[in-house]
Amino acid sequence: MSTLSLAARDTTTMLRRNLLHARRYPSLTLNLLLTPIMLLLLFVYVFGDTMSAGLGGGDRADYLAYLLPGLLLMTVGSTTIGTAVSVSNDMTEGIIARFRTMAIHRGSVITGHVIGSVLQSV
Repeated sequence: MSTLSLAARDTTTMLRRNLLHARRYPSLTLNLLLTPIMLLLLFVYVFGDTMSAGLGGGDRADYLAYLLPGLLLMTVGSTTIGTAVSVSNDMTEGIIARFRTMAIHRGSVITGHVIGSVLQSV
């Protein structure tokens, strides 16, 4: 087998491991999904009239167009933080030390975490 196919196999294994963790702890997925929705509802319906007045008297649609890119960046940031926390947990639990003794591709652990986080947020 080639090095690329071995790396893909190891990444698939780490992705499966990450998705099993996500299934075991559904609160992480709910937190990932509900945080942007709650922020959107808060900033549009609670603070929307006051904040949209600061944009030159525009309506709620103008304010929503102004607000959405920031909320999307916050969602990406929270996904990145979740990935970093899960990798940190793996390192403190000692599973990374075990993986270093095995013949797996070095980048497969982080790649599996990143792909799993992307799938979880999609």
